[in-house]
Amino acid sequence: MSSKSLGLSDALHDYLLSVSLREPDVLRSLREETARHPQSVMQITPDQGQFLALLVQILGATKTLEIGVFTGYSALSVALALPETGRVVACDVSEDFTAIARRYWQQAGVAHKIDLHIAPALETLDRLLAEGQAGTFDFAFIDADKGNYWNYYERSLQLLRSGGLIAVDNVLWSGDVIDPNDQSANTLAIREFNQKLHQDDRVSLTMIPLSDGLTLAMKR
Repeated sequence: MSSKSLGLSDALHDYLLSVSLREPDVLRSLREETARHPQSVMQITPDQGQFLALLVQILGATKTLEIGVFTGYSALSVALALPETGRVVACDVSEDFTAIARRYWQQAGVAHKIDLHIAPALETLDRLLAEGQAGTFDFAFIDADKGNYWNYYERSLQLLRSGGLIAVDNVLWSGDVIDPNDQSANTLAIREFNQKLHQDDRVSLTMIPLSDGLTLAMKR
């Protein structure tokens, strides 16, 4: 949604990247290809990808969940940070978008770590729960259709172990969450999600102004 964190000047953003970003060549190549895609606005920023990878390392994660893959930058960031035995269960509905992702996952040597499910994510999540996988995931990243954010969150919370972490993207929605004149469906969905999550005492919570806004919720 945003090419840099909200509120940062271009100069300050460039400085931030210059002293903190350690982007592998394969991630940079994927990001540059995606920037030419007609739907490139859905791409996360490189510093956000690096942050997700750091979270996975801090958690000591071995089993992660991703809802909304697009061209695979976030899944690749996480997979590179996982141990050799780690797994990403990735959910998307687009064969076209994920064909790009698969190519780069293979190039990076992490395709064996990523289980891609092409189906409505709620179907995949419900199947994982039916298979008895509740409480077995360490980390989840939600970045898909906004109207289902709460549904994705509820299922992800069930799949997560205690102490596991959910990261939710686009929670500031280019600043439109505070525009009273914006009553579009996606904006209303994000506002409702943020309010409901704020009241959810099943998790410890923080929202950070990284990229388009990222909420972190740790399961208690």
